[in-house]
Amino acid sequence: MLTKIFAAILSLFCVLFPHLFALDIANRAVLDPAPDEIPGTDRIHFMRTGSSDAILLESDGHFAMVDAGEDTDNPRGFDGLNLPGYEQDVLAYLKAHAADENGKVYLDFVLGTHAHSDHIGGFDTILLDPDVTVGRAYLKQYDSSKINEYEIEQWDNQEVYDQMVDALNERGVPVISEPDGTPFELGNFTVTLFNTDDPENPERVGENDQSLGVLLEKNGTRIFLAGDMDDNTGDETRLAPEIGKVDLFKVGHHSYSGSTTQSFVETLRPDACVITNSKKNADLNTVARIVHICRHKNVYITGNENGVLAVIGDNGDISYYGGTFDDINTSE
Repeated sequence: MLTKIFAAILSLFCVLFPHLFALDIANRAVLDPAPDEIPGTDRIHFMRTGSSDAILLESDGHFAMVDAGEDTDNPRGFDGLNLPGYEQDVLAYLKAHAADENGKVYLDFVLGTHAHSDHIGGFDTILLDPDVTVGRAYLKQYDSSKINEYEIEQWDNQEVYDQMVDALNERGVPVISEPDGTPFELGNFTVTLFNTDDPENPERVGENDQSLGVLLEKNGTRIFLAGDMDDNTGDETRLAPEIGKVDLFKVGHHSYSGSTTQSFVETLRPDACVITNSKKNADLNTVARIVHICRHKNVYITGNENGVLAVIGDNGDISYYGGTFDDINTSE
């Protein structure tokens, strides 16, 4: 009898164990002052765009964008793609925080991590706005012959890719479709791209397997933006040693399963993590894994407040504003 009781208690503990650790997340200041009132010229703006990515990079007066959020377009009328669009919100944010005294926005570059609408859907709206000028674009060519039938038949990968390319061509923006790992500069940031090559794979995969990762470095401070990188075909395992230890980690694929494996986080050993999602949609097991590996560290989520702002100081410190993930049970 005692053996059965002990087994039941042990089983219950194993179920609850990850979630108990997930509660151990630090409480930090919310985004009370507006971003422009916060000192510091080197920043990463993780915008609040639901379960999608829209990230504004800012350094020493230079701006760039990594992904542009979900859009309202649903070209084939799929019920599963009737999603809230954020393209106008992202455009308004750019004009509020990256425009010059004449209301004009200049982006040194834009980068689409991969051809999913929750990452590049908003780019055509931004690119075609007359107040926005873009120097160059990083966008790997979308190859449907590598993509599984489900995505081809049920998602609008090809359409959002074509919309972005058409907008880039209309505005005369040069497109780097075969990026490599050569570092380049954005203000005080050194930028290095990962997953630029597509390893041979006999099976058709999801477009997440093509996702670029972006490493930003400043005076020894290292930030990795994982896009939707996953480990379904071993990308995280392959790239983790090349990326190495980071200070800030933008969690891959909005924290969903298949990404952010334990070995990946153990190799990157981030001091803080940002999840681009709402609390109700974040994967608790992934959050628990992050906190378990870096249990005294900080986790932020863009679904709180007005997103997350990370300000990188010259001394290597990163200050965070907004988006504290302090209660995983909140149904917001």
